Amino acid sequence: MSDPNKDTNKKPTTTRTAEAKAESAAKKATAPASRATRAAADKAGDATSAAKAGAQRSAQAANGAVQTAAKGVEAGRQAVITTSGHVVAGAKTAWTVIAHRKLVAAGVGAGITALSAASYAVGRRSGHRAQGPLTRMTGGRI
Repeated sequence: MSDPNKDTNKKPTTTRTAEAKAESAAKKATAPASRATRAAADKAGDATSAAKAGAQRSAQAANGAVQTAAKGVEAGRQAVITTSGHVVAGAKTAWTVIAHRKLVAAGVGAGITALSAASYAVGRRSGHRAQGPLTRMTGGRI
């Protein structure tokens, strides 16, 4: 006698084929949706990485712009300091000249007098012919 229900774990073939057919039909029906889901996830991942790269580039550009602006501000500050230093030095010199105008006028007058006396002496000297010692002693007679 043979016992047809000897293996209880084994499903009958009719049930198995129907189950396999249903499973295959379900896979075929959901395959486009799962592919679309994967494609959407890939596109979302690409969009996320592109947004991240764009944000990094924007942050780097903003950082560069801030550094450039800081350098420009520092250069402008140095230029203002230098210019104000020159203006102060010029004003101080002008004030000193005004405060000591009598001394400056006397110095300029003495300088002009010395310059004209020196040029007169050089001009007189250049007009003479060179003479020897004997001629100079005799006053040019010999």
